[in-house]
Order: sequence, then structure tokens, then C-alpha cells
Amino acid sequence: MVPIRQDAWSKDEDVLLAEVVLRHIRESSTQLAAFEEVGKTLSRTPAACGFRWNSLIRKQYEAAIALAKKQRKEQKKQQVKKPGSVEDDRSIDLIDEAISLLITSKSYLTESNKNEASLQEALAENLMLKQNLHQLEKEYLTVQEDYQSLLEIMEKARKMVIFQEEDAGSLRFQMDANGNLEKIKK
Repeated sequence: MVPIRQDAWSKDEDVLLAEVVLRHIRESSTQLAAFEEVGKTLSRTPAACGFRWNSLIRKQYEAAIALAKKQRKEQKKQQVKKPGSVEDDRSIDLIDEAISLLITSKSYLTESNKNEASLQEALAENLMLKQNLHQLEKEYLTVQEDYQSLLEIMEKARKMVIFQEEDAGSLRFQMDANGNLEKIKK
């Protein structure tokens, strides 16, 4: 058994893959057959060839693919025509158009599903951010209330100091063991 390669694809291998697939398209063969042929030549799996073709190479050869399909149609038309073959050619053209339409519809549907998934992710993130904002607002209100309480305590302490300065001669404050202030007369 030939070992399966797992190294990177070279430009020459990409060109070979494209040439073989385009030849198979022109000859009315399947892309799977092309992937098997290239896989044997390059010691790669047909799946690896198919993945490489669909993920990268096909996008670079869209014009060549369209030309190969057109050449395939022309070859079919040039074949010996039987009576009623005009209808057969029209049927083949209609089938090709239907297939093209289905492929286009599938790509739009796939894109739509991706957009739907992105929308769902965005909505979930939005909900999470709203919950975080609500929590932060609650914490802010608590801090604001604590701040107001602290200001009130500071104001009371200031008033006590003013009162103490007026009464400094007769009263004195001392802190007990529990941290409470006690008035002590002099």
C-alpha cells in the first residue's frame, strides 16, 4: 500500500488537480473520478483532493470551469443526432439550467443559514450584555447609597467637632474598648 501524504500542496500539484478536474468536466466525467485519478498520481486520498479543490482551487478556476462546461455542451451537440435530438438537447439544456439554479439556491441558503446563526449569536451576546449592565447598575446604586451614608456620617462628625470646640472647656471625648465615643467631663 502506498503511504498517504500529509504535507502541504505545491503550486504544481494545484495546477495538476485543476487540469485533471477540468478535463473530466469537458469529457462529461465526474469530479470524483478526477479526484481519484489525482489522488493516485500524487499519493493523496481522493477526499484530500476533493477538499483542496472545493476549498481553494475551484474559486481560482471559475472561468475555466464555465468554459469546460460550455465545451462539454458543444461536444454533446456535435455527436451523432438521432431523430428528435433537438428536443433532447433542449432537455439537457433545461436540466443544466435547473442544476445551476439549484446550486445557486443552495449557496444562498447556506449563506442565509450562516447569517441566521450569526444573528442568533449576536442576540445571545446582547442579552448577556444587558444582564451585565443591569447588575452593574444595581452595584452602582449600592455604592451611591453607601457614599451618601458616609457623607452624612462625616457631616455629623464635623458638627460634633464644632460642638466640641465650643464646649472644649467642659467636655472631652474618649473612645472606649468597643470603639465608641464617650463624653467625659473635665
